Amino acid sequence: MTPTVKNVALPLICLALLLVVPAVVSDSYTRHLFIIAFIYAIIASNWNLSLGHCGVFNFGHLTFFGVGVYTAAIAAKTLGVSPWISILSGGVTAALAAFIIAAPVARLKGIYVVLVTFAFSQLAMQLVLSQSQITGGAEGMVRIPYLKLGDYSFIRDYKLGYYYAGLALLSVSTLFLIAVTRSPFGKSLTAVRDAEDYAASRGISVSRQRILVLILSAIFTGFAGGFYAIYLRVASPEVFGFGTLSLALSMVLIGGTGTTFGPIVAALALTFATESLAGIRGFEEARFIVIAVAMILVLRVAPGGVLGILDRLLPSARQ
Repeated sequence: MTPTVKNVALPLICLALLLVVPAVVSDSYTRHLFIIAFIYAIIASNWNLSLGHCGVFNFGHLTFFGVGVYTAAIAAKTLGVSPWISILSGGVTAALAAFIIAAPVARLKGIYVVLVTFAFSQLAMQLVLSQSQITGGAEGMVRIPYLKLGDYSFIRDYKLGYYYAGLALLSVSTLFLIAVTRSPFGKSLTAVRDAEDYAASRGISVSRQRILVLILSAIFTGFAGGFYAIYLRVASPEVFGFGTLSLALSMVLIGGTGTTFGPIVAALALTFATESLAGIRGFEEARFIVIAVAMILVLRVAPGGVLGILDRLLPSARQ
């Protein structure tokens, strides 16, 4: 089997396995964990587009997710927009937020990008808290309309509809990322990351590429935020919190920066790992310490992440 065939076969096998999971897993709680893992996989893999492929240290990526959450919540509950349209609107407003944040950071480097993007995320959270008449403030929004298709509610059949909707969203997001990273544009992002001055000398606009990659990384992150709000039927300021940010970042780093599938694998693994540790007495709070230690060990032993380890055993596993 050639490397190209393996590159296609392995993801298809994983997708096939995920498609048949509901046939063997019927309890709603386990399906819920898969749905949350799909959402985190979208967040982490799209974050990796800007962080891993382009080298933009964007610590405001969760802002795009939060914007998607509140856009969908306000559109569906307050404005009465269809939940399906509300999810799509989450991606649109997230892309707009990315454009706003990209403008000041396009020409910044290093720690300054981290500081500005993190400050932007805190600004977004404070805006949500201050506009309580619209966003619900610290209490958030509840009883957001759920997904339906005709007379069928997606919450029925132990969340079967939400499971496949989440998997479909992850699949489309992954295909989008593959198309971007394998295109000439994707190659230019790698050039900007590895040799910025050389890329500029070859006619690549570094500022433009950074703006575009932030916008592209925000689209499906916003969709994921909208889906999150419609699925859980809540919108809370916690989506902007440091806990959510650190968990998503650990998925990127443990999975492997500069890869497409690494953060997805890590998202699935860490979602179930954190829930398993939460069920062990004494590990309710310590589970995040365990993840932090695991992240440090992976970065120390295998800087390329989980797929970096697999790459040594199966070179074609790396995207």
